[in-house]
Amino acid sequence: MAAKSKSKGISPSCFGYPLSIFFIIINEFCERFSYYGMRAVLVLYFKYFLQWDDNLSTAIYHTFVALCYLTPILGALIADSWLGKFKTIVSLSIVYTIGQAVMSVSSINDLTDHNWDGFPDNVSLHIALSMIGLILIALGTGGIKPCVSAFGGDQFEDDQEKQRTRFFSIFYLSINAGSLLSTIITPILRAQECGIHSKQRCYPLAFGVPAALMAISLVVFITGSRMYKKVQPQGNIMIQVSKCIGFAIKNRFRHRSKEFPKREHWLDWASEKYDKRLIAQIKLVLKVLFLYIPLPMFWALFDQQGSRWTLQATTMDGDFGFMKVQPDQMQTVNPILIIVMVPVVDAVVYPLIKKCKINFTPLRKITVGMFLASLAFVAAALVQVEIDKTLPVFPAAGQSQIKIVNLGTDGATVEFGHLQNVTVKPMESTGYITFETSQLQSLRVISGNKTKDEVLNLPGENRHTLGVKKTATDIVTRLLFDNVVSKPEEGNNLIRLINNFPDTVNVTMGDTSFGALMTFSASNYTLFPGGRDDNITVITNSAKCSVTSKAFGFGSAYTIVLNECIGDTLNLVYSEDIPPNTVHMAWQIPQYFILTCAEVVFSVTGLEFSYAQAPSNMKAVLQAGWLLTVAVGNIIVLIVAGASKLSEQWAEYVLFAALLLAVCIIFAVMAYFYTYTDPNEIEAQLDEEEKEQVKKDEYVYETQAEAVSQM
Repeated sequence: MAAKSKSKGISPSCFGYPLSIFFIIINEFCERFSYYGMRAVLVLYFKYFLQWDDNLSTAIYHTFVALCYLTPILGALIADSWLGKFKTIVSLSIVYTIGQAVMSVSSINDLTDHNWDGFPDNVSLHIALSMIGLILIALGTGGIKPCVSAFGGDQFEDDQEKQRTRFFSIFYLSINAGSLLSTIITPILRAQECGIHSKQRCYPLAFGVPAALMAISLVVFITGSRMYKKVQPQGNIMIQVSKCIGFAIKNRFRHRSKEFPKREHWLDWASEKYDKRLIAQIKLVLKVLFLYIPLPMFWALFDQQGSRWTLQATTMDGDFGFMKVQPDQMQTVNPILIIVMVPVVDAVVYPLIKKCKINFTPLRKITVGMFLASLAFVAAALVQVEIDKTLPVFPAAGQSQIKIVNLGTDGATVEFGHLQNVTVKPMESTGYITFETSQLQSLRVISGNKTKDEVLNLPGENRHTLGVKKTATDIVTRLLFDNVVSKPEEGNNLIRLINNFPDTVNVTMGDTSFGALMTFSASNYTLFPGGRDDNITVITNSAKCSVTSKAFGFGSAYTIVLNECIGDTLNLVYSEDIPPNTVHMAWQIPQYFILTCAEVVFSVTGLEFSYAQAPSNMKAVLQAGWLLTVAVGNIIVLIVAGASKLSEQWAEYVLFAALLLAVCIIFAVMAYFYTYTDPNEIEAQLDEEEKEQVKKDEYVYETQAEAVSQM
């Protein structure tokens, strides 16, 4: 290959480093903040804003991640064959910024309530803009991924190897810092309430801040333009590799039926057109790429942190006492543990293993990483089993459920025909009782010396609340339809009020007004954020009283009876319709810890192994292959989750764990038969062979010249 051509920028030195690299590091920090911040809230945006179910949300999330890891190949081709790294980064960063801005606009709830002409009736403008934004982001983030770090390395002179090495360490730190901060901050922004619809989560802000950071990233990068050293495009090695492999296959196929000497390796069929060095280097690369075949299964599990595990966290209790953790903030556990564990593993764990005289080779480390990731999903399955135990049981087809709330001062007995009798103390309530709808035709309420019969004609597959109250003259009953068919999601709570005052009252809870509520009537369920308490105020014709509600936890539904004013204090009675999330988010930490251990021994070792086993000019090819395993892993999630049709989430976790364990065993067998090579030795051997060939050619030439001179 030709020598690299650099256009020299005017880059002053700072502490022995080119000043230009500081623009690149700030650019990378802002870009990673933008990407991981947007990605942290993405699956919840799909589920709660676009109203997609868990499976569709997971599928689109992993499709997006896969696309982000496929486009680096395109970015590398554009940079090396056409625009160069600088222009590629600038051009695709503009596309990236536009994509982030489009995502922010797509999440504005008041944008439109109508479908966009030209799209099918079930595709709204929100969905159309979201998909356009995600495609642009994937093209941008993937396209610049292989360019930025390499562009930073280009800024150093050949004698600045030490500074270049330290730059890459700082560069990696900026990636993790951007990821960690954004994963903490954007879920907080998302949890805010904004827009005309006061209960809407603030997705425009959660996407808008990453969009602003991407714009800042672009501006910072362009600002340093005059200082950069810009390497001109030299042609892409991946294209050369592809052409050589293609020619070998074509040439072998062309001569399949002819008598030709057998070649030691099928790639040797390219020797007619390509030199021996390139063919030998490609053989080394293909040897490593063959080992990559099982690796996507690891990423299929690893990247579910942002999808299935985040959705799992929405059904858990995020109250850590000193703070309320949002479900998408649990993703921060991984980068925090990475920052702590990488130096610990390198400085403590690996030396201890070495002292025990265990030959912990890179491929054995990768095998252990796959096993640990499988174990992490077993832990996730165990947590899911505990979560499922806390979920409410709703009536099946042909069934009805009734709970009884006694609003009077006397005990009451409710007889459901010959099916069941229930006695309820004053100001107390029962849980939901399940009946076959066809058998539940009537009920009788007995309180003191009074009796009331009531005919029932209930629709099946629904819940109801029966309010009973003995007055001075009669028994009053009120049958309420509980239109809640699932547990409140995203950690929210549903609150309903029953007015047990003798008069109509006006009620407010926090900043939400329930308006006028007539005596012995109930409000509709209203959504409130989880993990907080609110001030409830009642105003009657003769009094005003209030009280601070209890903290409702996360994911619950309550019926609150407004009972009476005692002075200026409101007396409340709580009836739990759906219990709050009781499995704490802290129980996710073990599965995150195990998966992070897996990442440390798998990902870090894999990159190191790939670098060590690759020829000097083929490292970019193996980097592209490594990124491709991540993309394929996310595609595997789509295939397995779509094909399994498992109704229980814990079963899906076990399925993924079993698949990775099987793949781990296959990889262990492949690793056992792998022979480590030193590309430098092979290249040195090739150099010697080339020198010998040159000497032979010179000898032949001299011999022929001498023969000619003697004629």
